[in-house]
Amino acid sequence: VQLQASGGGLVQAGGSLRLSCAASGRTDYNYLLGWFRQAPGKEREFVAAINWSGGSPYYADSVKGRFTISRDNGKNTVYLQMNSLKPDDTAIYYCADHRGGSYDNTANFGSWGQGTQVTVSS
Repeated sequence: VQLQASGGGLVQAGGSLRLSCAASGRTDYNYLLGWFRQAPGKEREFVAAINWSGGSPYYADSVKGRFTISRDNGKNTVYLQMNSLKPDDTAIYYCADHRGGSYDNTANFGSWGQGTQVTVSS
């Protein structure tokens, strides 16, 4: 599968952004798609994940109540709605497909794209 993340930008603290992850090249929907982020000098970390075929999404504790992951199977796109943004949310955001194992481990995901930069100013 090929994944393309978009929608990043510069926003003030408390603002909102919606990221999109467009998927192509895979015809089944029986897998998770996850969002991760990497801030300068830090490890890439899990943000949220959702299964294309349904079920409850997963969130990192740091974004619960502020971020919402959703999918549009007709458009082969997964979204990450980010509200109440904080400067600590500043990072490059990536989407990736799950290959098995725990959903919050970057090692269990692949098809990493270029990512999209999110910058939150204080």
